[in-house]
Amino acid sequence: MRSHIKGVHHIAVSVPDIDRARQFYIDLLGAEEISAVAWEAGNAMIDAIVGLKDCAGKQFVARLGNVFIEVFEYLSPRAAPQDPNEGVNRFGYTHFCLQVDDIMTVYDKMLAAGIRFHTAPDPSHIVTAADGSKSGYAATYGRDFFGNVFELIEIHANDQLPSI
Repeated sequence: MRSHIKGVHHIAVSVPDIDRARQFYIDLLGAEEISAVAWEAGNAMIDAIVGLKDCAGKQFVARLGNVFIEVFEYLSPRAAPQDPNEGVNRFGYTHFCLQVDDIMTVYDKMLAAGIRFHTAPDPSHIVTAADGSKSGYAATYGRDFFGNVFELIEIHANDQLPSI
């Protein structure tokens, strides 16, 4: 039976400040903003799709490598304040992962921008052979300016985790 699924198109995140989110996704991660829209309360189509009555907000879509990121700021109804330390063990989506080619460079850049991480990545899990080829992977979880969790991962040949 054919599934008709082509793949993951985008992930979406709701934030309390879309301009601050742009600093993370566009300025820091280097995503390319593709589109941006705002809508007023009373848009029946949006209300039906998102399941919120009389919602209003702003949104942008950005391309980051092989996936799009859709970022929302709902102006109404406003959500309760987010716990920036919410545990990743909660039910539902826990994080998105960014595959990078140099985890320590990306990690250092993000630290300098004020991003916090649960722990530093351990590059000792990546082994460089005499011929310069690498194997293994290194990863860490970080939190954007609002506490949303993301993962950085550098992947080379290994038996556990495929690279994109």
